[in-house]
Amino acid sequence: MDLIDDDLPGPERPGNAHEYTVSDLSGAVKRTLEGEFGRVRVRGEVGRVVIARTGHMYFDLKDDRAVIASVSWKGQVARMTIRPEEGMEVIATGRLTTFAPQSKYQLQVDNVEPAGAGALMAMLEARRKKLAAEGLFDAGRKRPIPFLPQVIGVITSAQGAVIRDILHRLADRFPRRVIVWPVAVQGERCPRDVVRAIEGFNALQPGGPVPRPDVLIVARGGGSIEDLWGFNDEAVVRAAAASAIPLISAVGHETDTTLIDHAADLRAPTPTAAAELAVPVRAELLAQVAALGARLHRTGGAAVEMRTQRLRDLARALPRPEALLATPVQRLDRAGDRFAGSLKALAARKLLELNRAGAGLRPGTLRARIEQRTERLAQAGRRLTPALAQSLSRKAERLEGPGYGPRAEAALSQRLTRATERLEALSRMHRSLGYPETLARGYAVLRDAEGRLLTTADAARGQAVVTAELRDGSFEAVPVGGSPRPRRKPAEPPKGQGSLF
Repeated sequence: MDLIDDDLPGPERPGNAHEYTVSDLSGAVKRTLEGEFGRVRVRGEVGRVVIARTGHMYFDLKDDRAVIASVSWKGQVARMTIRPEEGMEVIATGRLTTFAPQSKYQLQVDNVEPAGAGALMAMLEARRKKLAAEGLFDAGRKRPIPFLPQVIGVITSAQGAVIRDILHRLADRFPRRVIVWPVAVQGERCPRDVVRAIEGFNALQPGGPVPRPDVLIVARGGGSIEDLWGFNDEAVVRAAAASAIPLISAVGHETDTTLIDHAADLRAPTPTAAAELAVPVRAELLAQVAALGARLHRTGGAAVEMRTQRLRDLARALPRPEALLATPVQRLDRAGDRFAGSLKALAARKLLELNRAGAGLRPGTLRARIEQRTERLAQAGRRLTPALAQSLSRKAERLEGPGYGPRAEAALSQRLTRATERLEALSRMHRSLGYPETLARGYAVLRDAEGRLLTTADAARGQAVVTAELRDGSFEAVPVGGSPRPRRKPAEPPKGQGSLF
């Protein structure tokens, strides 16, 4: 130890103390601290936790009297099974070092573990209450599991007995198509892989190259709470709750409970039980269908037999057709017997009524009625003549009034013009369609001696003489094969009446 005389003034005080630079002193402190303590395990409560953009995590470890700043680098954070959270009591393992730019010491942590199962369970309970308050565990949002899914998606490790047990049980009960999404079921990769698998199955489109599962199974074998901690991760729970595909949780054994069990639509005690819950037993379904078919056959036969017996009973209660028709047949016979006499009586009655009506039509009576009706008609005519004259006078006055004359003349002129035009059109049509126009084109009309038209060659050959009418006149001709005969003189018209021709 160096001796210094405190009585001498400072500048003149002698001494042999070594002079350090700031960096040298900071390095010496760092070496001394790291050499003295090296790797340590520190127990304390986690204070504030900050994760930087680079992925490094900064947090505090504290007790009731002191605080130690702690840091975990990005790679160390990725390897942590359980990450520290504020208020959690942990045991941090790392080495004590200094941070020269801020003149402080800190614990560089590479592993964190809960300070006993009680602390871990307390953190798990706090997380469960938080997620339950958000409604992620409500029974109303859980979806039913399909009775017989066509495709089953399994999220588990590709190695191990879990996937073999699930496939074996599905093959025994009801073979279905299975799609396996391999994931890490333990360690720091577990939460990220499980979330990615759930979201990946939900992103598949129906009818795509990879079929979309009808139900999902998240499975893992048993283990400690630390081994199953990845299925308590908040991201895993939220992904399970948000899955549009019904999800069965089968993590651990029957006594193990994780937070994904609360968010899943159905919890299975074991992975094997999950396969049993996903599909029914095919043999049981076949037996049930056979039993139902036999029951249907028996019930149908019994129903037919019962209705047949009922029909027989009703048939015995019905009367015979002869009994039903006996009375109507008897009434018909009686009506037929009365028909002839009734018809004669009806004819006699009608004849009597006709005679009575004819008695009132004697010549004198009829003449009197005609005279009476004639007088009444004459009286009506005498009354009608003045009324008609008066009506005609009013009509004449209206016609002689201003405006009616010119309008009547114009209307009459229009009607005459339209009638003239129509008459001319009909005349042109008559000329074009009449046979004189046809004669003008070189045709002829043949008539026999009586003036009847001849339309066939046989009819013309049978005549001695025919008359051929052309456009400008007519002449007589003898048909080929016919014989001429003398022309008859026309009969003289009777005296006292001239001929119109």
